[in-house]
Amino acid sequence: MSAPTIRRAVQLLPACATTGIGSLPHTQVELGLQAALALDIPFLPQLPVGHPSELMIPAALEGLPGLRFDDEGLCTVDLSAWEAGREAFEARLDAALAAGALESYEPSPDACRAWRPFLWEVEHRKLAFAKAQLAGPFTVRSVARASTGTSTLDVPGLDAAMFRLVMARALAMVKALRRTNTTPLFFLDEPGLYALERTNPRHLLALQELKLLVVALQREGALVGLHCCGNTDWAALLDVQPDLLSLDVRLSLDAMVEEQAALERFLAAGATLSLGIVPTDLASSYAVPELVDSVEASLKAALPRGHAFSQVLSTVLLTPACGLAMRSVGDAERILSELRDAQRRLKGALEAERPALRAVPHPH
Repeated sequence: MSAPTIRRAVQLLPACATTGIGSLPHTQVELGLQAALALDIPFLPQLPVGHPSELMIPAALEGLPGLRFDDEGLCTVDLSAWEAGREAFEARLDAALAAGALESYEPSPDACRAWRPFLWEVEHRKLAFAKAQLAGPFTVRSVARASTGTSTLDVPGLDAAMFRLVMARALAMVKALRRTNTTPLFFLDEPGLYALERTNPRHLLALQELKLLVVALQREGALVGLHCCGNTDWAALLDVQPDLLSLDVRLSLDAMVEEQAALERFLAAGATLSLGIVPTDLASSYAVPELVDSVEASLKAALPRGHAFSQVLSTVLLTPACGLAMRSVGDAERILSELRDAQRRLKGALEAERPALRAVPHPH
C-alpha cells in the first residue's frame, strides 16, 4: 500500500480521538490492557514496572548480540560479544528483511507481555484503528552506549545493524496488526531527537534513515506517527513527513507552529498532529480548561493560510504528553480522565466553529 493511499486514512480518524503514548504503570497485564482499550484508539500497553526488559530501549533492541541493560533501562553493547555474534545475526536479519518473513522479530513476552493479548483483543473487537509504538532508530542509537563508552552511532557496522533491527521489529509489528484487519497507527518514539543537529553529518544520515523507515512502514499499510516529547528542530521532523507528528503541547506547540513553511508542507500533504495535551510531569500545575484554551489560541493564531482551525482539529489525536509508566496507577487514571475532559472541551470548540463555517456564503 503506497504512502498516499494509506495517508487518506488520516481523514477517517475520529475527531479529537484519544490514545496513549505507550507505557503504563500497571503491573498486571489485564489491568494495563483494560486501561489501554478504554481509549478511542486502543494502544499497546508497555508495562515496565518490575520488568526492565519492557523499557523502551531494551525492548527495541531485543536480540542484539552483546546487549546489556540495567534496571533503569540503560543499555550498553559489549563490543566483543557483538563481534562474536555479528555474522550470524546480520545474516539472519538480512534474510528476514529480504523475504519479508519477520514474525520472529515481533516482541517476545519478555519485551512486551501485552503484545499477544493486545493482538487478540484488536482482532476480536474488530477495531478500525489500533496503535502500537517502538523506540525509534535515532533515539536507540543515541542513547545506547558501546562498552567503550561511545555512542553506538559512532561504531561502524553496529549502528547500521541496530537501525535494521529496529526496522525489522517495526515492520513485524505492523504486519501482525494488519493480519488482525485493523489499520495500524505505528508511532516511532524519538525523545532523543531533542539533540538533533543538522550540522552533524551522522545526525543528517540518521534523519535520512528515519525518513526511509517511515516510508517502509507506510508501504506496509500503517499510519506512521513520530513522537518527540522534547524541543527539537521541528522543521526537520515535519519534513520527515510522518502521517502524525506527536509532541508535548505545553513544551513545544508554539515552537512547532512557528515553522510555517515546513508546517504548510506537512498539512498540505494530508498529515495531522497528535497533541500531548495533558502534562505528565507531576511538578507542573495546570487546569484542563486553560490547556484547551491555549491549544485553541495557538492553532488559530499560527496555522498556515488555507488550513482552518476546524479542518486541522477534525483529525488531530489527543494523548498525555508522555508515557505514564513512571507515574502511580492513580496518577495515570487521573491523567487519562483529564484527557477525556480535554477532548470534550475541544470537541465543543470544534462544534462551535462548524455553524460559523456553514453560515459563510459560498461563491457560485
